[in-house]
Amino acid sequence: MNRSILICAGLLVVFAAGCNAAGDRTASPESQSSSAVTVQLNWYPEAEHGGVYQAVADGTFAETGLQVEIRPGGRATPVAPELELGRVQFAFSNADDVVVYRRQGLDIVAVLAAMQDSPRCILVREESGAKTFEDLAGMTLQRQPGRPFLEFMRSRGILDKVQEVPYHGSVSSLVSDPNIAIQAYSFAEPLLAEQQGVKVRRLMVSDLGWNPYSSVLITTGDLIRSDPELVRKFVQSSRRGWQHYLTDPTAGNAVILAANQHGMTAEALRFGSSELRNLAMPNDLPPQSVGMMTLERWSTLVEQMDDLDPKESGKVKPEDCFTTEFLE
Repeated sequence: MNRSILICAGLLVVFAAGCNAAGDRTASPESQSSSAVTVQLNWYPEAEHGGVYQAVADGTFAETGLQVEIRPGGRATPVAPELELGRVQFAFSNADDVVVYRRQGLDIVAVLAAMQDSPRCILVREESGAKTFEDLAGMTLQRQPGRPFLEFMRSRGILDKVQEVPYHGSVSSLVSDPNIAIQAYSFAEPLLAEQQGVKVRRLMVSDLGWNPYSSVLITTGDLIRSDPELVRKFVQSSRRGWQHYLTDPTAGNAVILAANQHGMTAEALRFGSSELRNLAMPNDLPPQSVGMMTLERWSTLVEQMDDLDPKESGKVKPEDCFTTEFLE
């Protein structure tokens, strides 16, 4: 079952099948008049969602007058439809997904990018001898079909001599067979593999030039137009949550751990949040820069995706994909 985290000013309750409340305090009068917001995750609760969980844990949302419910995702979470139908006000996605949504005619807009650099990588065992993407030739790659990063790799000829098979969200095949490579996030799967005694190497897809923003907070153009103040409050609270999480993720990780019933461990969260800092603040960027986006980056992404699928070219304007007005 999906678990939900419902936060009121002064009230934190963690819901799940078979689980009791994690905390129970009397709601203050202020919390009863706070704005209700629901945010949909694109995956199970992990470090990549740390900012909103931190804002829960340290009371940032409550201080802003927000009553926030976080809905965990999974393998086939309908993120964009949930937004378009108004069942949630915000969600997590990646920048390339935003372009896909807009191609489909959905008015989805990015309002904050937690990670400046993409964590997307191809994970291989060190003993495989694969040190570059070209070395994947002759190997078997477990991946989720249809992802834009795969089309980008394919356009470079990298997958010409690679056997592609479905990826089921596990490192077990990689652990048992040095000829297996898997799609991965650099702050998650590497630890899982090494915990099983396997030394791994991360081939970062961003090194190829494919580097869309990740852990992007998205909403709808309709909400931006109808309730810009709510959007501003949630974006700025989330941004402070990310800044706090990247400084000290202890409190946020405790809430994530309570919400994740899919084998998450405290060690994995510590590893993930540590690795995530370099992705959120590359090249020693200050915490104040967290969340920012540029038209140049979005233009590059849209151009790359148009090149990969010419029949979709021109359908999406980069400037329509995002706004930074609520970060200022």
